[in-house]
Amino acid sequence: MKLKTLSTAMILATVPMTGVFAAALDRSGQSISAFLQPGNYFEAGISVLDPNVSGKANANNSNLSDMGDDYYFPSAALKLQLTDNFSFGLIYDQPFGADATYSTTDQVLNPLTGEGLFHNGSESTKVEVKTQNISMLFGFQPNKNLNFYAGPVYQTVEGDVQLRGLAYGGNATFGSYNAKMKEDGSVGWLAGFAYQIPDIALKASLTYRSEIDHDAKTTETFNTGLFAGLNLQPNSSTSITTPQSINLDFQTGIMADTVAFANVRWVEWSNFSIRPPKFGTASVQAPVVASTGKPNGFDLVAYTDDQISATVGVGRKVNDQWAGNVSVGYDTGAGNPVSTLGPTEGYWNVGLGLQFSPAPNYFIAGGVKYFWLGDAKAQSGAQFNTPATVAKFEDNNALAYGLKIGYRF
Repeated sequence: MKLKTLSTAMILATVPMTGVFAAALDRSGQSISAFLQPGNYFEAGISVLDPNVSGKANANNSNLSDMGDDYYFPSAALKLQLTDNFSFGLIYDQPFGADATYSTTDQVLNPLTGEGLFHNGSESTKVEVKTQNISMLFGFQPNKNLNFYAGPVYQTVEGDVQLRGLAYGGNATFGSYNAKMKEDGSVGWLAGFAYQIPDIALKASLTYRSEIDHDAKTTETFNTGLFAGLNLQPNSSTSITTPQSINLDFQTGIMADTVAFANVRWVEWSNFSIRPPKFGTASVQAPVVASTGKPNGFDLVAYTDDQISATVGVGRKVNDQWAGNVSVGYDTGAGNPVSTLGPTEGYWNVGLGLQFSPAPNYFIAGGVKYFWLGDAKAQSGAQFNTPATVAKFEDNNALAYGLKIGYRF
């Protein structure tokens, strides 16, 4: 059974977004599939997510409005087959991120101050984290079946956090906290290998990505209350280490014009945390330690578990111009209870993808995924690693869609 043409067409027909709404801060899924395409190849795409994440406060079961902001992220890749044995690639993506804003109109829990669980009456809790990756890959193909590759990865990270409301102690303590982390760039690396049998559309790859250490200059303020004096201290930097990960990708022909494909991803979120300097100093003040029982303080964000996600599906070539696929995905999440800045625990999803190739050397692909987001109990940083929570988020969902173009030359 000859499936050489099919193997190229069908892997490109997959939905042009992978993670999109994965555990913790994971977004793009960090695929290197473009680098494994035959010959010279270029692609560019964009993915969009529309989440619906609402919940209820533990205190009085009052409603918490949708706090998940819509977002989009672009991607691009270039692969050059320099000789029969050597290849070079560049991949751009935005691997990690967060976008959330709580409402200022949810029910007031403290009539004297006008504060709610995540707002102070005029301002609400919100977070935005952005990252960018440029991966440079150098590949060696000793024969038509094997491909060994490695290279440096340049990554930037930046973030803004505003905490408001009784979930963080109100205006008197962490409920008046702001942090702006300026963009910081740093270098990591990736390495992996791939094996393929083109005649049966079999292709498998294993890719490791290293941790990347950042030192982001940070401006922190406490607007009011117990820690306002910390504003007099000079601003410094926040240490952030983005997690290491492993991706396993597989596809094989199962019948004429049909392939099955799978992806499994592991990300080490259990070793990830963010503790800006002034936030950390405030967390070890005597009144805070007395209430939390944590003499060593606590983090702004941390996770208890590693993430494991998987996607499986089937793709079919209808004719020389049209191909499509269906897929099912699962994500374990990164622990529950979860941070109030990202209150979901994993997901199930289903996806549909469609590809149109006007000519043999280029295509347009689109796809959509529907996510059933996992129910979660949310806790503040002070409650991390305890059973205490402030809210629950249940029966939430998200819709993702994307578009990608590809060109062989």
